[in-house]
This record gives sequence, structure tokens and C-alpha cells, in this order.
Amino acid sequence: MEQVKGVVKHIVLAKFKEGVAEEEIEKHIKEYANLCNLIEQMKSFEWGTDVSIENLNQGFTHIFETTFLTLEDRSAYVAHPAHVKFGTAFLHIAEKIVVIDYVPRPEQ
Repeated sequence: MEQVKGVVKHIVLAKFKEGVAEEEIEKHIKEYANLCNLIEQMKSFEWGTDVSIENLNQGFTHIFETTFLTLEDRSAYVAHPAHVKFGTAFLHIAEKIVVIDYVPRPEQ
């Protein structure tokens, strides 16, 4: 496999279980954002909710994006105890999640 260079984007799409209170979702989002203070490899964190007009979200309502400088930094984040603890709690309120990591490429 070719050596990958450049920043790494870690994307999480979330579909929450029916009946989970908005306050509970907001609490978890704040905890997710706080991981930046606990895991030095996280260089940025952004999130938002679906605003698409195409109605193709398949029930996924929230997107989270974390940026890392290297694949090794991403791997350290995934294994970090603070992330593992957060992920376990997050999975209790999520019906389904999709995680994709990619290295942005310039237009060709």
C-alpha cells in the first residue's frame, strides 16, 4: 500500500435512538468536543446537523469531523482511554454510526 501523507479527516455520522432527549445528545456533543482538551493528537473538531434538501440522510442527523496530522495520530486517538470511554457512552445513545477516515486529495 502506498504511503499516505497529509492531514487525516475522521468523519462520524450519527443516527440517534428514538426517544433520546436533545439534552442528552447535547451533553455527548460537549463531551466529544472536550476530547480536544484531553487528546493532544486532535488538531480540530467540528460538528453540525443535516441541512440537506435531498432527503438522502437515511436518518443520520449529526456529523462530526476531527482532524489529525498523521494516520499515527488518528490511531493514537482511537486507542486513547478518553476516546474509548467516550465512545462506549456515545454508542449507548446512537442507533447507528458510520465512521470514515480519509486523507483529502487536491483536485486532479
